[in-house]
Amino acid sequence: MTETNELEEFEGKQEAPSKLVEEKKDASSKVAETKQEAPAKIKNHIYALRTTANREDQVMDFLTSNVTKKRLEVYAVIRPHGMRGYIFLEAKSKAEAEQASFSVPYARGILANEIDYKEIEHMLEQVKREMNIQKNDIVEIISGAFKRENAKVTRIDKSKEEVVVELLEAAVPIPITLKMDAVKVIRREGGDEDTE
Repeated sequence: MTETNELEEFEGKQEAPSKLVEEKKDASSKVAETKQEAPAKIKNHIYALRTTANREDQVMDFLTSNVTKKRLEVYAVIRPHGMRGYIFLEAKSKAEAEQASFSVPYARGILANEIDYKEIEHMLEQVKREMNIQKNDIVEIISGAFKRENAKVTRIDKSKEEVVVELLEAAVPIPITLKMDAVKVIRREGGDEDTE
């Protein structure tokens, strides 16, 4: 194989971390020398996958199993909190994202346009805020099966960000474990109102 054929064949590959350079030392022998170049920055793309509302977790499970089975170049599967009906995929190409979502139950299809990172950045970066909840506080449950019910805080687990509450209007006090963001303080033990 001649020197030009080898270089043409090598340059035909898209992602080449090194470049083969041949030098002629004398007329009868050639010595190959490898020079390392900086790897080319790979631009990943973000695509939105429409799903059936409230089935996002199931679609994520099917997607991740598809990606591992088929060894696709999908780098992240993102389900932003509070956004229903959409999952975001970070993949090498749209074809890889479509292949990952192919024959997945509850997946409706990849949107035609690519999503900019700036469009979903605010959904991804969770801001930690200090929750001011204390034992014996009266809280209102703002999500879940007991939505709009008042309860009394009996225990707080700050490491897991959970609270254990007992419903005020229940005949028998049953402890219910909820996430801290699922309750809102409406009255302190001392009787002062909370202005959140």
